[in-house]
Amino acid sequence: MATVDECRQALQDLADRLEHNAETVRDRVDLDRTLACRITDLETAFHGRIADGRLVDLADGDDPKAKIAMSTTSDDLVALVRGELDVTRAVANRRVSIKANPFDLMKLRKLL
Repeated sequence: MATVDECRQALQDLADRLEHNAETVRDRVDLDRTLACRITDLETAFHGRIADGRLVDLADGDDPKAKIAMSTTSDDLVALVRGELDVTRAVANRRVSIKANPFDLMKLRKLL
């Protein structure tokens, strides 16, 4: 099981990767939504905002009103960010749950 710090670092790594790709993605993806990432096995959460192809304002704690909510285990979060776990397969196998409207899900896939 990954630690809270490892999960926090994984999300920061994701934010860094999105920042690096933001210029090329921004024109294709118009997405400005709040995001909550709930880590089920650690009973913790993080929240932030996806804006202009970036993941910004990452902080500890849940955002119950987030427009996009992802739930997964600590190990699966780390594996997703590292590219060791395919998000489509993880969702299909119920290892990851993403709640969002269908249009946001399509835009989110372009970012990842």
